[in-house]
Amino acid sequence: MPRSKSVSTYDREMKDPERRRRFEKKYARFLLSEIILALMEQEKMSVRELARSVGISPAVIQDIRSGKRKNITVRNLLGIAAALGAKVKIEKGKATYSLLE
Repeated sequence: MPRSKSVSTYDREMKDPERRRRFEKKYARFLLSEIILALMEQEKMSVRELARSVGISPAVIQDIRSGKRKNITVRNLLGIAAALGAKVKIEKGKATYSLLE
């Protein structure tokens, strides 16, 4: 009798489209906060310094870093990226578009 291939809990849970959508949304916020944290460490920039450079409240930066901020404006994202020496890109197929502040 052949053994059935076991399915991981993750694979089983991600079969539900609604659960997958919620997971991907939360993961995107988590990933953004991790990228910002890594860039801040790389640039040796504090929350206050970054906020001052972008022209927004340190609380906004902290909320983004912690994943509490669910909606980040494009202006803030572009400002944060620029202050950290990064760019925001949009890709579709083979085409890439860079956004500048």
